Amino acid sequence: MIDVREYVDARGRNYYRRWASKLDPGVRARIDKAVFRLVEGNFSAVKPEGEGVSALRLDFGPGYRVCFANDGQQVLILLAAGSKRRQQEDIELARRLWIEYKRRKRQEV
Repeated sequence: MIDVREYVDARGRNYYRRWASKLDPGVRARIDKAVFRLVEGNFSAVKPEGEGVSALRLDFGPGYRVCFANDGQQVLILLAAGSKRRQQEDIELARRLWIEYKRRKRQEV
């Protein structure tokens, strides 16, 4: 089973949670269900976005994207999310957060 975690940056910000908390409950339930499919190993709607970051593409509403990265085989880190309209900005944010995550993890060891 894959463990899903939401990344909280060095300043205490959780970009994924901030975004998800603003969604309509029905939309949020659909997105949570899609993330759960990742936990079960279904990566069919995932596109690599470079530098270790991938985007789960959800083709309903405005076209949602959930950016994440894998920390090994069993841990999935949710970094950021948004709609297709802000896709490039969200991917760039997720890449920066992933770099920060890895740097902070190295420092902890």
